[in-house]
Amino acid sequence: MAPATRPLLSAALLLLLLLATSHQATGAIVVTELRCQCLKTIPRIDFKSIQSLKVTPPGPQCTQTEVIATLKDGKEVCLDPEAPLVRKIIQKILNK
Repeated sequence: MAPATRPLLSAALLLLLLLATSHQATGAIVVTELRCQCLKTIPRIDFKSIQSLKVTPPGPQCTQTEVIATLKDGKEVCLDPEAPLVRKIIQKILNK
């Protein structure tokens, strides 16, 4: 590889890395392909503020069950899947 192309290749790799990683303003969620999305969870949330809920079972990318709530204001928060209130919310949604 010619020495002149190395800076260009480095810049392209950095750009790809930045495009592959997305960070939410709350700091609660980091989205990558090979890691858990939820770095920090909260044990409770007002059920009425939830627009949608995504439950991701354990898999090769993450060994934990993840519960991500999209709120009506557009923010995403990670909920503790073991918290009693979160379990009730999931059960209530499943019963609908």
